[in-house]
Amino acid sequence: MKTVIIGIAGGTASGKTTIAKKVYEESSKKGTVSMIKIDDYYKVLDHLSMDQRTKVNYDHPDAYDVELLTQHLNNLKEGKSINKPVYDFVEHNRSKVKCDIINPANVIILEGILTLAIKEIRDLCDIKLFVDTPDDIRFIRRLVRDIEERGRDVKSIVNQYLTTVRPMHMSFVESSKSYADLIIPEGGKNNIAIDFIVTKIVDIINKNE
Repeated sequence: MKTVIIGIAGGTASGKTTIAKKVYEESSKKGTVSMIKIDDYYKVLDHLSMDQRTKVNYDHPDAYDVELLTQHLNNLKEGKSINKPVYDFVEHNRSKVKCDIINPANVIILEGILTLAIKEIRDLCDIKLFVDTPDDIRFIRRLVRDIEERGRDVKSIVNQYLTTVRPMHMSFVESSKSYADLIIPEGGKNNIAIDFIVTKIVDIINKNE
């Protein structure tokens, strides 16, 4: 079985996760599809205190365990299952008790803000997508998400956005758009783009049968 990796990148709260989930739900009806968030591959920070972990620049390529992620992607391509780590956003650290078993599949959907910015990851992607959403909409979405889902307060969210998220977006994420095979505006609401992607994935699955 040949495994095709589809990389989905875009700014924070651009809608890339929504697109990834919709594509997964539709295409998995036709074959084996797995989804991986590169955020689960943030480095282990056991050596840092909670206060120190909150100050880490999680929007820089150095925050990721690229070696482990590329190893896992190559394992999946070779038909081997992996134990994917799970990141705890409340603790700002990799979970010590959770991991997900990911089995080989026809298609692996890989999503995260720096999916196309990190060369080692980008080079493993057969299809590269970038979700392009205006900055103000992305910030509002991030604010709501981090309060409701990640236990953050407004002050810490704004501070993190201004000190790391926005500068790193301009330095790494925005420029990675040039590597995309397809740029998708409007995030998860772009049903036409989603239909095109699903059609392509189903075609890949059918050819692998």
